Amino acid sequence: MSMNDVTILIVDDEATNLSILQILLGSDYRTKAAISGARALEIANTNPQPDLILLDIMMPDMDGFAILEQLKTNPDTSDIPVIFLTSSEDDKDLEKGLLMGAADYLTKPIKPAVLEMRLKNQLLLKHARDLQPRFTL
Repeated sequence: MSMNDVTILIVDDEATNLSILQILLGSDYRTKAAISGARALEIANTNPQPDLILLDIMMPDMDGFAILEQLKTNPDTSDIPVIFLTSSEDDKDLEKGLLMGAADYLTKPIKPAVLEMRLKNQLLLKHARDLQPRFTL
């Protein structure tokens, strides 16, 4: 798996945050951006699907928890790893996100080296899952 073949969907209602993350990740990954929950869900359901989603929690139209819930209940998007990126340091938000199925949780401001390691870890886990045969009973 080449990292240049990986697409990351960045979801944040702040255009500045989107731009910074696209610049930060753009040399190693293909990026797509969404400034709303509705647009994020639309992109997640479009082929080719993103390999990973970076998702802000606090957004005006639909918060990150609502987006994650829709992603996880849709069989077409349920396997896409989601990493929450948020300015909230509330342990209840962290616990809720992880219980709902988020793969990871990072608080802003983001440390680029930490983000890169978390991305690589989740992408390697996804790649390993994708290689496993699916069994049906």
